[in-house]
Amino acid sequence: MSVRTAIVGYGLGGRLFHAPFVAADPDLDLVAVVTGDPERSAAARAEHPGAEVVPDLASLLGGPLVKELDLVVVSTPPTRHAEQARAALGAGLNVVLDKPMTVTAQDGRDLVELAEERGRMLTVFQNRRWDGDFLTLRRLVEEGALGTVRRFESRFETWKPAETKAWKAAPASTGAGVLYDLGVHVIDQAVQLLGPVEDVHAELRRHRPGDGADDDTFVALRHVGGAVSHLWMNTLVPLPGPRFRVVGSEAGFTSYGLEPLEGALKEGARPADPGFAELTGGRTGVLGVPGAEREVPLERGRYDLFYRGVAASLLDGAPPPVDPRDSVAVIDLVERLHRDVPLR
Repeated sequence: MSVRTAIVGYGLGGRLFHAPFVAADPDLDLVAVVTGDPERSAAARAEHPGAEVVPDLASLLGGPLVKELDLVVVSTPPTRHAEQARAALGAGLNVVLDKPMTVTAQDGRDLVELAEERGRMLTVFQNRRWDGDFLTLRRLVEEGALGTVRRFESRFETWKPAETKAWKAAPASTGAGVLYDLGVHVIDQAVQLLGPVEDVHAELRRHRPGDGADDDTFVALRHVGGAVSHLWMNTLVPLPGPRFRVVGSEAGFTSYGLEPLEGALKEGARPADPGFAELTGGRTGVLGVPGAEREVPLERGRYDLFYRGVAASLLDGAPPPVDPRDSVAVIDLVERLHRDVPLR
């Protein structure tokens, strides 16, 4: 038995982060792609000839194919997430939502409640939990290699002087801006690593002209356990700083560079290709104290484990790979910052 899956949206997310991993998983079957864009429709047919291409979600849910579906993956702009997930759950389907889960935390809570009422799985594609450097860091923390973590510094910085996607250059009320985008990743990682948050401070800035949302943001979290996280997210950084810098009571850890899996996918590599697993290997971080530093091999990115978790949840009754309540909590924090912190 396989999980028959439809992907809604075939932009960067649907085409690179979802479709290839759904298609490569032995327990998932990609049977439909929803897109009304002619170029994306042609790409979907060429790349997944066994999948039916449908122009919109209403046609999918109102057509005969819906009776054969088990799962809908929503990979569209954030303003459409709540509406489309609600429609899919209402049709009796399980749902994967790309991040940010929703624009408002209340919409997220409503979806969690609806999924529970319908007895359906709802989960969120927080794929950066499976970045190789973060997998490595979590393991080191769990092994006690750093002692007690006192400070977690995380930078997700890129160089993108012009925003080419109109919806990403819109106001924050639409789910646009770097805090809703990269920030949802780094905040989720910080909470996964160090636990719930009791206090927060932020600086939100916009350098690009126009009325868009933030493109240069800093967030400081104080976790209930006493540790602090300092998080940078910025799309206008010519020379990025360390990806992770972690201060522990017994040792520190530093790593550089973003997860290379995204670049490999953009260059045409696919999970089903021979040798795909080796494409992102060979990176290292540094662990230790002055005079006793050592290189630590970074694990490879494992975005496939998210969809392994989806299959296990639907076929074996395991918990979903990401508890949607985790993502609601992150959106709650993002909303609070946008409400309380002035954009400068």
